[in-house]
Amino acid sequence: MSVQEFIGVNGVLLAVAIFLFLTAWLGVRIVPQSEKHVVERFGRLRAVLGPGINFIVPFLDSVAHRISVLERQLPTAQQDAITTDNVLVKVETSVFYRIIEPEKTVYRIRDVDAAIATTVAGIVRSEIGKMELDQVQSNRTELTGKIREQVAAMVDDWGIEVTRAEILDVNLDDATRQAMLQQLNAERARRAQVTEAEGKRRAVELAADAELYAAEQMAKARRISADAEAYATQVVAVAIKENGLEAAQYQVALKQVEALAQVGSGAGKQTILLPTAALEAFGDAFSLLKGKA
Repeated sequence: MSVQEFIGVNGVLLAVAIFLFLTAWLGVRIVPQSEKHVVERFGRLRAVLGPGINFIVPFLDSVAHRISVLERQLPTAQQDAITTDNVLVKVETSVFYRIIEPEKTVYRIRDVDAAIATTVAGIVRSEIGKMELDQVQSNRTELTGKIREQVAAMVDDWGIEVTRAEILDVNLDDATRQAMLQQLNAERARRAQVTEAEGKRRAVELAADAELYAAEQMAKARRISADAEAYATQVVAVAIKENGLEAAQYQVALKQVEALAQVGSGAGKQTILLPTAALEAFGDAFSLLKGKA
């Protein structure tokens, strides 16, 4: 074999080896965990390659798109919206999403970020237009939930999953802010007046309750005293009935003696002038007491 024939044979073998190596190199695709590759054959969708080692047909199939499946955040945006009570607000929103079906994303939408931002802006204006300003401020969690649900439903055809859609802030113009501040101050003043009036009314109620309680206690005391007097009168009546008139005279004489004793026990009363009836009362009492003895 001549040198030229040897070189020709080796060149053919080398060319075959290079072709086989290139075919193997083009037929094997290693996809990272954070990506998915969209494969086309003659310009049409052939397959979507997942993470790991994948095989394609060399020279026929080609990787047309390398799509990251990591979560993405849209730039923070502000949308103007008008509430039902005609208040202009600026709503600051933040959206996070990720691509889960690249074959839909690359063939159905060109600018994903712009499409999602426009969708969020429209939904925010629509939802806030159904609410008053006070509801927007107090029901922000509910409003965020509605926006997230509607955005997720609208971008589903694009192979996108919205993981978070948050309302960061609701800003007002200076005129509206001043009006709200005046309203808040007026409401605070009204509440203070109502609290003061309720305190005075409660004080009057308590004073009336105290007077009523005192009157009830005095009435009870008078009733008890009347019951005692009635009982004493009943006892005296029974004694008169059983012992005759002497029992009554004895009680009267005893009361007279007790009264004279109280008069004599006063300070500076060394000299006591007694009427004739008093002396007779002493005599009657003494005789009665003696008779009792």
